Amino acid sequence: MDENITVLKGLGLTMYEAQAYVTLTSLISSTATEISEKSGIPRSKIYDVMNGLIKKNFIDVEDGRPLKYTVKSPVEVLSREKERINSEIDDAITRLTYIYENGMSQVQAPIWRVYGVEKIIAQEIEIINRAKSSVNMRIGFLFEGEGKALVKAFKKRRNLKVNILASPTCYINDEEVNIIKLFEDADINIQKADIPFVKVLISDSKEMMHTYTKFSEDKRNVIPETAIGIWNKYEDIAKNYDDRFMNQLKKLKKKST
Repeated sequence: MDENITVLKGLGLTMYEAQAYVTLTSLISSTATEISEKSGIPRSKIYDVMNGLIKKNFIDVEDGRPLKYTVKSPVEVLSREKERINSEIDDAITRLTYIYENGMSQVQAPIWRVYGVEKIIAQEIEIINRAKSSVNMRIGFLFEGEGKALVKAFKKRRNLKVNILASPTCYINDEEVNIIKLFEDADINIQKADIPFVKVLISDSKEMMHTYTKFSEDKRNVIPETAIGIWNKYEDIAKNYDDRFMNQLKKLKKKST
């Protein structure tokens, strides 16, 4: 199937409407008979199809005998539809997030294990995106691609108060990565600290995730297939870890002054 047809169907057009619109983008202005011939749409269906496109504001019609149909610019039409869909998606995110968070609060034992590097990174980003006011992190290592993903997420949430305590460097595929520079270059608050081979993310003192992994014998590289995240929403636990984090941060800042 033509990729353009697939996209247009995704915007809510029928197969025949999508075919007619694609055909008319090359004809610019034409009669129903010609559109039918060029697109392969049966003549018995063509007028209903064109009326559908008029109602959806994809084309204009000029009175006369015969009627003449004129295509609307794809830039105009698709930009409008993109804006509409984005707005609908944003509204759905708001509604479903409310339902999701309400459901999460009702779970009796809100602790989950997250397996696999991709899922762990995705969960970290989800926690950051859901945070209301603050995110604190201890970083003793990074997975491949994780640093860039975290930086991107934090840049989108400039309203958050972010603090990171991190080991100066780690190794990914035998290449040394400067963790401090990675975040400093993105203007994200980070402090050098002696962090063991563990990672902790705490959001709003209410939600947190520990991440563990095994390392190679020389203690340089992570072994990705051993990675596991422990995600929990016990507020007492999260607040306890957050308080300890802030105490450590204050002590490090005192030493550096």
